[in-house]
Amino acid sequence: MTSTQAESHPEIREEVRKLCARFPGEYWRKLDEVRGYPTEFVKELTDAGYLGALIPEEFGGAGLPLSAAAAILETVQAEGANGAACHAQMYIMGTILKHGSPAQKAEYLPKIASGELRLQAFGVTEPTSGTDTTNLRTFARKEGDKYIVNGQKIWTSRAEHSDLMLLLARTTPKGQEAKKTEGLSTFIVDMRKVLGKGLTIRPIRTMMNHNSCEVFFDNMEVPAENLVGVEGKGFRYILDGMNAERLLIASECIGDAKWFINKAVAYSKERVLFGRQIGQNQGVQFPIAKAYAQMRAAEAIVHKGLAKFEAGENCGEEANMGKMLSADASWAAAEACVQTHGGFGFAEEYDVERKFRETRLYQVAPISTNLVLSYIGEHVLGMPRSY
Repeated sequence: MTSTQAESHPEIREEVRKLCARFPGEYWRKLDEVRGYPTEFVKELTDAGYLGALIPEEFGGAGLPLSAAAAILETVQAEGANGAACHAQMYIMGTILKHGSPAQKAEYLPKIASGELRLQAFGVTEPTSGTDTTNLRTFARKEGDKYIVNGQKIWTSRAEHSDLMLLLARTTPKGQEAKKTEGLSTFIVDMRKVLGKGLTIRPIRTMMNHNSCEVFFDNMEVPAENLVGVEGKGFRYILDGMNAERLLIASECIGDAKWFINKAVAYSKERVLFGRQIGQNQGVQFPIAKAYAQMRAAEAIVHKGLAKFEAGENCGEEANMGKMLSADASWAAAEACVQTHGGFGFAEEYDVERKFRETRLYQVAPISTNLVLSYIGEHVLGMPRSY
């Protein structure tokens, strides 16, 4: 296994490795065939307390720092598993923790920590707005002690396997808001109560088993008490969690890169052609070595971002750059791994093609490379707004 110096939270990493060993490649391949959800894997992660890592102890969680959550997800990916099945819970619950009412925290956080409730669905993206969040159209109209929601969301992953959804909807008609970033509100939706009663979930088949869905709201009722924070300020609440999200996704990409590099290195030693190990050939060796260098550079940026986040400092630069560079590193490592394996890289039994498809997602989600570059140009380098 490729190791990096002074890995953070070594005890947690070792225990996660042991857990993942009970879910080998065959488990994930079978799920891939039927586009199934890894229920058993998610349950074990939950029972071990890993999905409640960031929830404070007073609410039944572990009360660990973001770097611990990053170590958990990185290790899951590095062991050949797929944390995308549940990673959203780690950063979605931060919105409730930071902006939720005392009653909401007491009601939901202990149940999320114990696994009684799953909060893994994040309803933000829409077909017509994409990442242009301030132009979303889903509308929540206040009527007495409830809101009536109409609209549509897309790429709402794990909606079929989640009890709760964090929903961002417009509560002030477009054009009537005081500022472009206002007029949007955040709600906790108990999908168990509204499925088939105003809420419709439709799976979307994609190139990887990501449990993606589109959801439709047709006069769906949400109790007014499920509004998070102040009406009209929801966009800011969502933004608060984006740096954490990007650092956690970046950590997953680093884990993917490590898996691909380890897989490629091992195969380069095992495979013998023309009387020599293929790893002796520079054409095989150099792409793997370069991917390793890319991974280590990205890892350093992510670790800096995690440290700044935990110190309460602005880590927007590191979170965005870390996500982009880690996604690039995992993709470079994936390419090198496929090339090293040749035709065997396309065979399901090696798991390379599955991980290859899975890691490709992070070039475009949860934020595309172009938007990261736009952020760096405008907010880091002080260049004119590019859009």
